[in-house]
Amino acid sequence: MSMLRKQLRPAIVLTLVLCAITGVVYPGIVTGLAQVLFPRQANGSLVRVNGRVVGSALIGQPFTQEWYFHSRPSAAGSGYDGTASSGTNKGPTDAKLADTLIADAVNEAVATNGAVKGQVPTDMATRSASGLDPHISPANAMLQVARVARARAADSAAVRALVDRHIEGRQFGFFGEPRVNVLLLNIALDSAFAHPVGGKQS
Repeated sequence: MSMLRKQLRPAIVLTLVLCAITGVVYPGIVTGLAQVLFPRQANGSLVRVNGRVVGSALIGQPFTQEWYFHSRPSAAGSGYDGTASSGTNKGPTDAKLADTLIADAVNEAVATNGAVKGQVPTDMATRSASGLDPHISPANAMLQVARVARARAADSAAVRALVDRHIEGRQFGFFGEPRVNVLLLNIALDSAFAHPVGGKQS
């Protein structure tokens, strides 16, 4: 019994100490440093318009109105559901991926944006792994310029210039690809060009 106590006591103490370090001290230090050094990112990179939170720069959201740039397709729940982050989980041999999901997205790009089959940007026809990607490729955005300009009765060259100003470069100059944040672009769009009469933000 004495030997058992000698073994249990250090095991229990060590467990409690490790719980305190990894569950309280370390998270507390990291959270405190994040709030001091990166307060915006630590609080979700929230985007505000006129003092009202309209979304996060890190999480995509669906835009369906013709006068807005549309986000990449999403398989997260009903679309961009943060509680159901996921891709389609379909492999290249899954017939539904090519024959239904991608084909439908390509047909929609052709019908909505005047795209040419075979020249549709990949991210316009496929879903991201997380389903929450807030960005689209510059090619995707440029393909939508004509539709957005037409819906807002705006000059397409001016809309294209707005897209150019919102193209973000590679992370640290070499990670990833150039991209456009859809939410930030649409906010700038509302500021620069007249909103359609009776139109509501989606």
